[in-house]
Amino acid sequence: GTERPGSGIAMAKVDPATARRQMDEMRAEQNATEAAGLRDVFFGYDTWSISEEGRQALTRDAEWLRLHPAVQLKVEGHCDERGSTTYNFVLAEKRAKSVRNYLMELGIRPERFTVVSYGKERPFCKDRSDACYQQNRRGHLVVRP
Repeated sequence: GTERPGSGIAMAKVDPATARRQMDEMRAEQNATEAAGLRDVFFGYDTWSISEEGRQALTRDAEWLRLHPAVQLKVEGHCDERGSTTYNFVLAEKRAKSVRNYLMELGIRPERFTVVSYGKERPFCKDRSDACYQQNRRGHLVVRP
């Protein structure tokens, strides 16, 4: 027999109301995050160590968080496209946890955070250049309104 195109492929069905709600939540997070002015932490290649520049950014972020004690954060870990998907998910999780841990050292309570690893799945920049790769190796803080 011949196979029909698309047979055996399951398509996820998302009702329009759910999709709209998810988009509204993402937009609200983005707006709240931009308003907070929180800074990303950028990492060197294949490392989750926070640089001096990263520590300075997190110190400023912690000052804002102390002024807004009710704010909940999502700490996202990201990688550049080099390396396997599995490896980058693990590395990105280590990056997100190092950001969270440093903020905890600065006195921010752990229950205010959720940690998410996106590996290389959500690049900030898609060019294949060192400058672009650097922007993708980051810990990103998202305000959860």
